[in-house]
Amino acid sequence: MQKLATSVLLIGVSFTQWYCAFAQAQKERANGIFDQAADIGEVGKPGKVFFAADNATYSVSGGGANMWFATDALHYVALQTNGDVSIAANIQWPTTGGDPHRKACLILRQSLAPDSAYVDIAVHGDGLCSIQYREFDGDATHEIQSNLSAPSRVRLEKRGDYVAMFIGERDDNMRPSGGSFRIQFKEPFYVGLGVCAHNNEKLETASFSNVVLKRGLGKSTKQEVECTLETISIASTDRRVLYHSKEYIEAPNWLPNGQAILFNSAGRIFSIPTKGGVPTQIATGTLNRLNNDHGVSPDGKSLVISDETQSGGSRIYTLPIEGGTPQLVTKRAPSYWHGWSPDGKTLIYSASRSGEFDIYTIPVGGGEETRLTTNAGLDDGPDYLPDGKSIYFHSDRTGKVHIWRMSADGTDQTQITTDDFSNWFPHPSPDGRWIVFISFAEDVQGHPANKDVSLKMMSLADGKIQTLAKLFGGQGTLDVPSWAPDSRSFAFVSYQQVSK
Repeated sequence: MQKLATSVLLIGVSFTQWYCAFAQAQKERANGIFDQAADIGEVGKPGKVFFAADNATYSVSGGGANMWFATDALHYVALQTNGDVSIAANIQWPTTGGDPHRKACLILRQSLAPDSAYVDIAVHGDGLCSIQYREFDGDATHEIQSNLSAPSRVRLEKRGDYVAMFIGERDDNMRPSGGSFRIQFKEPFYVGLGVCAHNNEKLETASFSNVVLKRGLGKSTKQEVECTLETISIASTDRRVLYHSKEYIEAPNWLPNGQAILFNSAGRIFSIPTKGGVPTQIATGTLNRLNNDHGVSPDGKSLVISDETQSGGSRIYTLPIEGGTPQLVTKRAPSYWHGWSPDGKTLIYSASRSGEFDIYTIPVGGGEETRLTTNAGLDDGPDYLPDGKSIYFHSDRTGKVHIWRMSADGTDQTQITTDDFSNWFPHPSPDGRWIVFISFAEDVQGHPANKDVSLKMMSLADGKIQTLAKLFGGQGTLDVPSWAPDSRSFAFVSYQQVSK
């Protein structure tokens, strides 16, 4: 009897061990490298995941109405992790005809709560590919749209506090899509795959193949800076990548007709359609050392540039908007253009005379310059309000660089910002309602390249300031007027340190 009881007990133990092993195998079969799967938020139909080990493909089915605003609804297969991490996959929708806004995502989430901070790469049903993110719990969702639809392979990468999207055909030829941004995750956080149907009455399935998860990326010994020309909506703060380049680009101007954006690179100036495309160089005669202080006349017919080809430093020239022979405006150097009066008759600029940087005006056709500021230190970055009665600029006359305002004749100089940041390059909107500017940390000297910066906007009606974007930038990001003619968005350049 005792032997029988012992045998039964052993059989029970063996069965328990077998069942646990079987259950674990089934879990691994379902979730692959991930250790959990769950519906997040309110979903009308429960999601599921199936992992095909033979071809390392995840089929994730998810419901939910949306991943947007302040809450999400989706199915998520994930694991917790720490530190720097990347996840890559080929993403496909096996079936056609679903909601064009359905989303298949590579996702980092702070938690499994529906309002959690997160960042993802979302490949939509219609091919739109974007980075979406909620900076902190309960915040609104923001987006950076890629200029490439339905890429073959995508990778979401977190290094430090920066997150970026990479696209390509294979892991060995992935390239940045542009538009990296700054977001802080507390450790541990989640990494995984998610699907949202964008229709709470349906279940949509996406295929994630060749999934590669890497943790502990470490810091590369070789890094190169790549550049992205972007636009940002001031209403939604959503960003759109217009052009990404390994060549260094700076200082966009939006043409008054809304059809193109200018930028400078390697001493030349280029134009690119606002709908995207290939940049074309604008002829500037013998001048080939243009800096990032350039712009367009109010009527859109003329271009103004600052160039250092002649000895002695930067001088200001004008030429036809389509290119041509530059005409010298400022004989004295260095002179750096920053604004054009709304009536088209006057240029305003910063210049160093006798070791002092001040603000000057000069007739468009040249002549005698008029000095508007006389304080010791730096007065720089002037730009007119659209009524021509006031000028915004930045100055360090109080010990820190802040935004100031003065009348068009230089009187009534008044400090506008008083925070702990270093604020540079104010640009009034064409409708006169806003100014945008760039902020550096308090301890940053000057306006150098390759720094953590914020793009901010002030309402001129009440003086309230909001942060539109946090990014890697600085010199070249927002040096010159770059508003769209309808005042709904503006252009800027972001930068990204890419590990090689």
